Amino acid sequence: MSQNKERCVVIVGPTAVGKTKLGIEIAKAFHGEVINGDAMQVYQGLDIGTAKVTEKEAEGIPHHLLDFLDPRESYTVARFQKEAREQIDSLYNKGILPVLVGGTGLYVKAVLYDYQFNEVKEDTAFREHLQKRAEVEGPDPLYRELLEVDPEAKDRIHPNNVQRVIRALEIYHKTGKPMSEHLPENEPALLFDPVIIGLTMERHLLYERINQRVDMMVQKGLIEEAKSLYDQGIRHTQSVQAIGYKELFGAFDGEYSIETAVELIKRNSRRFAKRQLTWFRHQMAIEWFDMTDVENSYKKINEILEFVAGKLKD
Repeated sequence: MSQNKERCVVIVGPTAVGKTKLGIEIAKAFHGEVINGDAMQVYQGLDIGTAKVTEKEAEGIPHHLLDFLDPRESYTVARFQKEAREQIDSLYNKGILPVLVGGTGLYVKAVLYDYQFNEVKEDTAFREHLQKRAEVEGPDPLYRELLEVDPEAKDRIHPNNVQRVIRALEIYHKTGKPMSEHLPENEPALLFDPVIIGLTMERHLLYERINQRVDMMVQKGLIEEAKSLYDQGIRHTQSVQAIGYKELFGAFDGEYSIETAVELIKRNSRRFAKRQLTWFRHQMAIEWFDMTDVENSYKKINEILEFVAGKLKD
């Protein structure tokens, strides 16, 4: 590996494939610490639904950029880029291997590559106006307005992610240009010396694991966790657009039953996993490992550890 760039290990892949466990094993084996690369695990109070690592699961391995942000606050890619790079620098300078683990592709790529984000300042009055409209009219009218000025937003922003829709409209309002024109045009340079590991699994087994995981989340108290956020009046924020919360909020609003919400969580999680796999396979040079043989997962983990050891010696 190159000697003039900081080394790190990156673990990506779809939800429920086993990234958290592998990240901990790599950190244990190579004197590392984990940096969270999941956009929703930064929020406090969103523990069960985001599958946030527990103290027991962490096995004493420190985790950074995890569970620190109020769920009423927004979190940008640019802010994550800055804070994650600072964590990588800090760990590397202490002789600790940074292990970036997460399924939020844009966040991970923004850290590793020289993305320059054009930070357009907020227009508080305009934003408050749009937020009030969203509360009264719902998210659909704002999303339709966004697609009129920035059709490419359809591939980047979910219609229910009201905060991102408002931010995109705010950027257009302030600059006269859609958000897509503020994104980098050329493929940026790689800033670090990463070992990028991707985990995959046969589709039918991954979907089965996702369904079982959602059932387990419900048993652990997902519905109660979501209701607590709902009762606090946390609505139309970036945090509760996470899968698991937005579906249950619909049930709390009386749009459908809790049972329907749970099925929607499973369906939306499966669809999200499919999008994650597609995104990662087209965006980065990744060494993929198939985790389908769940019963022999430790054998596969040892194989990955040997692969990492070889790369770190180069």
